[in-house]
Amino acid sequence: MSVKSCENLEKSQVKLTIEVGAEEFEKAVNKAYLQMRGKMNVPGFRPGKAPRKIIEGMYGAEVFYEEAVNIVLPDAYEAAVQEQKLEVVGYPQVELESCGKDGVVFQCTVAVYPEVTLGQYKGLEAPRAEVKVMAADVNARLKEMAERNSRLVSVERAVKKGDTATIDFEGFDNGVAFDGGKGENFDLEIGSGSFVPGFEDQLVGMKAGEEKDIDITFPENYTPELAGKPVVFHVKVNEVKAKEIPAMDDEFAKDVSEFDTLKELKADLKKKITGERKESAQRAFEDVLMQKVAEGITCDIPDAMVDLQAEQMANNFKQQLASQGIPFDQYLKMTGTTEADFLSQAHGPAQEQVRMDLAVEAIIKAEGLEATDDEVNAEMQKLADKYGMDLESVKKYLPAAQVREQVIREKVVKLVADSAVAVAPDAEEKKEDKAEETAE
Repeated sequence: MSVKSCENLEKSQVKLTIEVGAEEFEKAVNKAYLQMRGKMNVPGFRPGKAPRKIIEGMYGAEVFYEEAVNIVLPDAYEAAVQEQKLEVVGYPQVELESCGKDGVVFQCTVAVYPEVTLGQYKGLEAPRAEVKVMAADVNARLKEMAERNSRLVSVERAVKKGDTATIDFEGFDNGVAFDGGKGENFDLEIGSGSFVPGFEDQLVGMKAGEEKDIDITFPENYTPELAGKPVVFHVKVNEVKAKEIPAMDDEFAKDVSEFDTLKELKADLKKKITGERKESAQRAFEDVLMQKVAEGITCDIPDAMVDLQAEQMANNFKQQLASQGIPFDQYLKMTGTTEADFLSQAHGPAQEQVRMDLAVEAIIKAEGLEATDDEVNAEMQKLADKYGMDLESVKKYLPAAQVREQVIREKVVKLVADSAVAVAPDAEEKKEDKAEETAE
């Protein structure tokens, strides 16, 4: 194999002209003959026993060329890429230039990792929200805790919104019971929206022991058998239960926390909410900074990189749907779109992600950032503590290379953020408005 030429094209693509000599190609032709002879019928010979020259005499000397090219091409291409020290992206487009007993010449056009010129990534400005935690915020968190620790108690009154009704029900389509439309002693929270629209509202006002028929029309996007159909549900209320929320006092604090008084619990909640909001504000600050870094790079991004990223995003989304028990084709029907449209819509976010990845890699290279084994192990231990796992289990299921990459990326973000200047959100907005007026 020899590389006749290596030509740089636009959009970070390279065209390789690769030649495989007569001797190497002859070996491939003979290998093709050995693979194909069993499938070729030659009068006077049992299958697979006909000599190569007899087959070539019948079908022509080129009979094995196509398969021979398929044999030599992968290894020749890989060798050419290594010889030219190319960092390729995706698969090549191959064109056969010539093929004969003297050898074969083909051209491979492939995208390569683009050269990236960094813009400013130190000393950037970005808005960072000032964190304030008011008494109302703490009380809202306390209310959530009280809701989680509430209990249902039976009440002797009519159903209200927010109550839980224990019901028997059966659905009928033109007087005939349909599959999946029956339940007994089912606990239904009124107002949860977990039943067909209109069902829960018609239970309001009913009392334990009361029965009635409820008219419902199924939505158009329901299962095909019932979509858009008017049906009747016969419902009996067996019990009405109301939510009993505990009083927020010192006893409540003892029950739900390690604190003895409500005052101590409130102080701890304020501290936690402050920490959460500071962390959220910092993440938003870092996101804006990294967006500016990505926008500031100069590079010729190949389409193949964006296509691969879009496909990866699409596959990740499909896996998320599958984990929720939703087939992808069903999702497409629900959203009224096609897979081609879905991929097309993914190209915008994919383009942004590729720019971000290129910017991060460029900073890693410029700053010589690395992750030590101790840092990787510390990150794994952090993950183990977070998810209640032992360290060895984390190491078993999470590749060290993936964790190392994450540690280095975090170093990039920290480097950019530590050198940045945080401004008040309104100050950043005024600065942008002034820039737009100047541009006009």
